[in-house]
Amino acid sequence: MDLPTLLTAILLLPLGSAALIALFLRKRGSLAAALSVTVGFLIMALSLDAILTWNGQDIHVTREWLRFGHYAFSMGFYFNHQTALMLLVVSFVASWIQLFSVGYMSDDEAKGRFFGGLSIFMFSILGIVLADNLVMLFVFWELVGFSSYMLIAHYFKTDFANMASKKAFIVNRVGDFGFLLGIVWCWNHYGTVSLIELQAKLTSHPEMLGTHHGIAIGMLLMCGFIGKSAQFPLQVWLTDAMAGPTPVSALIHAATMVAAGIYFLARVFFLLSPFTLHWIMWSGAAMTAFAGLCALGQTDIKKTLAYSTLSHLGYMACAVGLGYPQLAMFHLAMHACFKATLFLGSGSVIHACHHEQDIYKMGGLLKKMPITGITFLLASLANCAIPFFSGAYSKDSIITAAFLKGHQEGSVYFGVYLLVLFGALCTALYTGRLFSVVFLGQARSEEAGHAHESGMAMTLPLMVLGVLSLGGGWAVYGWEWGGHFTGLLPSTCAVVFIEAFKNLHEALEKAGVASVLEFVNLGIAIAGLAFAYLFYGRNQTGDPLAQKSPGAFHVLERHGWFDDVYDWYVTQVQQRIADLVGAIDLLLFKFTFGWGSGGIASLTGSVLRRFQTGSIHTYVYWFLAGVILFWALSVG
Repeated sequence: MDLPTLLTAILLLPLGSAALIALFLRKRGSLAAALSVTVGFLIMALSLDAILTWNGQDIHVTREWLRFGHYAFSMGFYFNHQTALMLLVVSFVASWIQLFSVGYMSDDEAKGRFFGGLSIFMFSILGIVLADNLVMLFVFWELVGFSSYMLIAHYFKTDFANMASKKAFIVNRVGDFGFLLGIVWCWNHYGTVSLIELQAKLTSHPEMLGTHHGIAIGMLLMCGFIGKSAQFPLQVWLTDAMAGPTPVSALIHAATMVAAGIYFLARVFFLLSPFTLHWIMWSGAAMTAFAGLCALGQTDIKKTLAYSTLSHLGYMACAVGLGYPQLAMFHLAMHACFKATLFLGSGSVIHACHHEQDIYKMGGLLKKMPITGITFLLASLANCAIPFFSGAYSKDSIITAAFLKGHQEGSVYFGVYLLVLFGALCTALYTGRLFSVVFLGQARSEEAGHAHESGMAMTLPLMVLGVLSLGGGWAVYGWEWGGHFTGLLPSTCAVVFIEAFKNLHEALEKAGVASVLEFVNLGIAIAGLAFAYLFYGRNQTGDPLAQKSPGAFHVLERHGWFDDVYDWYVTQVQQRIADLVGAIDLLLFKFTFGWGSGGIASLTGSVLRRFQTGSIHTYVYWFLAGVILFWALSVG
C-alpha cells in the first residue's frame, strides 16, 4: 500500500467508526467501545507503518474539492517530518487513552455516545495533522471544536458541563473568526492557501512578510492558535472544560487538541513576521508564569493539571516566538506523554475515590494504588524537568534558549528567561503539592480510605505512557537501533528536534554557560519540590496557603478575575450595546422601512378599495367627473 492510500485509510477509519456507532451502536456501549478502541489501535499500527516505511522525502498529494468561478478549493495531504511526529503523538497517545476509557467509563449509561465522540474527534484531529492547505485545515479545525463541545458536554444533565461546553465553543469561535479572516487575507495577498506554495513564494520573496499585509496575516492566523491552545486573552475556557470525563481531558485538553495550536504555528512558521513572533514569545512566557501560579490556588485535581497544561503551552509558544519551532514540537511530544499520564493518573484516582476530585479529601494513595502512584510520580518528575526524564530535555531547552537569546541579542530577552524560569519554579511547587497531598500522608476521607488499584484496562496505559514520560527524551542521545528507531522514537520523528537541540547546546557550550544553566534549572526544580513537600506534605485537611494568606489564595483561585472581567463586559457593555442596536433596528429599519412602508401600502390599498364598488353607474359618474376636471385644467 503506497503512503497516500495509507494516509487516506488512517484519516477515514475513525470517521467510519463514528458513523457505525452513531447509526447502530449508540445503545450498545460495550460494542461501541470495542469498535472505537480497535480502530484506535489499528490507526496507531498504520501510522507506525507509514512512518517506518516512509523514505523521509516530503510528500504532497492534492485533489480539487470545490470550485466557485476562479476560486478552487482542494483537499490533500502534506507529509513531512513535522507531520510524522504529530501523527505519532496523536495516534499513539489517543489509542492508549481510549483503552483507559473502557475501564473509566464502564458504568456510564451513555458509553456509546462517548466513544462515538472520541472517534469523530480522532477524524477531526487527523485532518488537521495531514492538511496541505489552510482551508482544509480550517474545516477540520472547526470539526475539532465541535468534537470538543460534544465531549465536554457528555454529562449534559449537569448545568456546569452545559455551561463549560458552550463557553469552550464560544471562546474558540472568537479566535477562529480572526483565523478565518487571516486565511481570506492570505488568499487575497499571496494568491494561494497551499502551505507548499506559500512557503515557496515567501522563500523567493521574503520582503512580502515584512509588509503591513504580511504582519496582519500573521497576527490574524495567530488568533486560531490563541483560541485553540487557550492562550491570553482566551485562556478562560480550558479549566472549565474539565467538566468533561477525565479521558477527554487527557486526550483533548492535554495531548492533542490544545497542542494542535502549537503544531499549526510550527507548520506556518514561515508566515509569521518578527512582530508576530515577538508577541507570541512574550505572551507565552507570561502565560507560563501566570498559569503556574494559578495552579497553586486549585483544590480540584483536574483543574490543577489544566493550569499546568496552560503553563506548558506557554513554554511551547515561547519556543516558537524565540525562533525554535523544532523545540516547541519536541516539548509538544514529551508533554503529550507525561501530561496524558498525569491526567489518566488523576482519572484512576477519581475513579477509585468514587468521583471525588478535591485533593484534600484524598491522601495516602501511594500504598493503596502503587501502579497509579509510581506512574504519576514518573510523570510528575518529567513535568518538573528532573534530569534524565523526558521534560528535562525539552522544557529546559526552551528555558536555556531564552537565556541564549538574551546573551546574544539583548537584555530584553532576559525578561523572557526570568518569566519561564519562574514558571519552572511554579511547576515544581504545584507538582510537589499535588503528589504530596494526593499520594502521601494519611487518607482524609472515607472514599480515599477504601480506594484500591484500578483494573488492567486503566493501569496498562498508565505504565506505557509512564515509560515514555521517563525515556521519551532519550532520542537526543542519538541511540539508534533496529534501523528505524532513535531512543524510544522512530528516527524520522526524532529528526524534527535533534538537530535543533544539538545546535542549541553547542551554542551554549560556546558561550560557556551550559553547565551553569543546567545547575540553575536543577536547583530551581529541587528547591520547588522540597518547599512543596515541607509546606503541603504534612497531612493538612485544608490548603495551608488558604489558611495563612486567604487573600493571595483567592486571587490564584479566581485566576486574576479574568472570568469576572469577561462576565462584567458581556452583561454591562456588550449586552447594552446589543440592546441599543436592537432598538435602532426595531425603530429605524423594521418600523420605517419594514412596518412603515408596509403600513403605508396597506392604508393606500384600503382607500383605493373603497372606490371599487362594482357598480357601472358609479364608474360612469367618476369618469364624467374626471373628464370635467381634465377640461377645467386644460382651459385654465
